[in-house]
Amino acid sequence: MAERLSPAELERILSLDEFEPLARERMDPVGFEYVAGGSWDEISLREAAEAWRTKRFIPRVLTDVRSADPAGSFLGRLARIPVAMAPMAVQQLAHPDGEVEAVRGAAAAGIPYTLSTASSRSIEDVAAAAHDAERWFQLYLIDSLEYSRSLVERSTAAGYRAIILTVDLPVVGHRLRDLRSGFTFPPQPHVDQATQFRDSPYGAIAEQQELGLNWDRVGEIRTWTHLPVILKGILSPLDAARAADEGVTGIIVSTHGARQLDRVIAAAEALAPIVDAVAGRTEVWVDGGIRSGLDILMAFALGATGTLIGRPLYWALAAGGAAGIERAVAILHEETRIAMSLLGVERPGLLERSFIA
Repeated sequence: MAERLSPAELERILSLDEFEPLARERMDPVGFEYVAGGSWDEISLREAAEAWRTKRFIPRVLTDVRSADPAGSFLGRLARIPVAMAPMAVQQLAHPDGEVEAVRGAAAAGIPYTLSTASSRSIEDVAAAAHDAERWFQLYLIDSLEYSRSLVERSTAAGYRAIILTVDLPVVGHRLRDLRSGFTFPPQPHVDQATQFRDSPYGAIAEQQELGLNWDRVGEIRTWTHLPVILKGILSPLDAARAADEGVTGIIVSTHGARQLDRVIAAAEALAPIVDAVAGRTEVWVDGGIRSGLDILMAFALGATGTLIGRPLYWALAAGGAAGIERAVAILHEETRIAMSLLGVERPGLLERSFIA
């Protein structure tokens, strides 16, 4: 496999799309296909990025953009750009140090990092690697409610600042690439007793249905911690309104990387109706197919208050380690800054639907 890119080679990368072929050259083929793949016919996977690209801006002119700044905020805390690194499993597939290397890259780039329950490094190891970073913990219910609660308590004790509860995986989607390749999760140290492979290559994560994740269970999980709880995987305005009624801190409009149900509405299409349904009662972040600064700003024009990016940052980790993630965020920062100036706004939060056709 190819060596990781040098700083000079990383500087020659000009768009996020360029990281994927570089990652393919550096990752085991089975692991690469696991990360790259969607479910069923991968229709939703193909549509995710294109849905952003079909939308059109209406820029304003003769506005003062001398102080244009693409900084954003999540949960009241500043980020260099309004992007967080989405939760992604077993990042050791991309880099030997896995999540430890990834959180260092996100911290150096000035964006929040989300640690997956299905990580290849422990909650505590990742916290120690970037003590002052904005870190969130993504929760699956695994093994038992008691064990799942212990993960929340450990992440709270380790200084993570939010719980991202994934709500769109009662069972694992029908992932044909994994069935063909024979992919199975590698060992995951901080959930060792819960990830015996049992009847699934995905371990205990495939058994969430048995633990009954429903609205009542969400309320119970919120009593486990003082941290804000964000629901990830909402596509229906009805579910979004219910989440706001229940008092959750935020929701993430997401198709789970198009890895769950195929032929679902793209996040770019689901976003505006969900923003309308919550009517400002929760933060609304969006995840899925975001590949450029233009996509970030389109999300804000549609009403999002933050965005998450997954696969491109995974590919950047594979291509260049922490420095690869820094380079990817630098590209997004420059794209967003230029696009804001051309749209006629000084802050992403000043965008609204009058800026889109």
